[in-house]
Amino acid sequence: MIRVLIADDHAILRRGLQEILVRELEGAVCGDAKDAPEVLARIQEGHWDLVILDITMPGRSGLDVLSDIKAAQPKLPVLVLSMHPEDQYAKRILRAGASGYLNKETAPEELIKAVRKVLAGGRYVSAALAENLAADLREGTVWPIHEVLSDREFEVLRMIATGKTVGQIAEELHLGVTTVSTYRARILEKMNMNTTAELMYYALHNHLID
Repeated sequence: MIRVLIADDHAILRRGLQEILVRELEGAVCGDAKDAPEVLARIQEGHWDLVILDITMPGRSGLDVLSDIKAAQPKLPVLVLSMHPEDQYAKRILRAGASGYLNKETAPEELIKAVRKVLAGGRYVSAALAENLAADLREGTVWPIHEVLSDREFEVLRMIATGKTVGQIAEELHLGVTTVSTYRARILEKMNMNTTAELMYYALHNHLID
């Protein structure tokens, strides 16, 4: 029996993933969770062989949820399935401990390929991402400025770039307004910028938002 926990806030997507997994993987049994608290509760209450995790769910950041999963069950593999393109999040997700990263536009057969590889103890990345990661290892590689940001700072940068106010960001991330303002100040300092407009231009120019 293969026990897979599907964590996504969209019921239709959870149902679709479950049907694909049960059809393609012999002995697959699926559970689901719609938000961060439910994900963590279900992990604590039972044994799972794999978590398929959406990083954009209501409440806490998907990166925070991934960190909590790895803290609670370090050996539990997590395959991230996200609407965000690989070049926005994949490297950070893999560094945070995920066993793979897939875009939600991925074909079902590629999903099954990734699931099988992760269940076998491997890590899954697409051919394009593998090439990107290999390029990072080459001598003389110039890293983009935003790579100096922490995961939380990067998340706040992306939210600022979409035009959200400090108050809106604080509400979505369940943080204080002062805390978010501090993150904004750190981001500006680390990226050697002075205004929100500069941050927005940078994020758009570097394809950090959809």
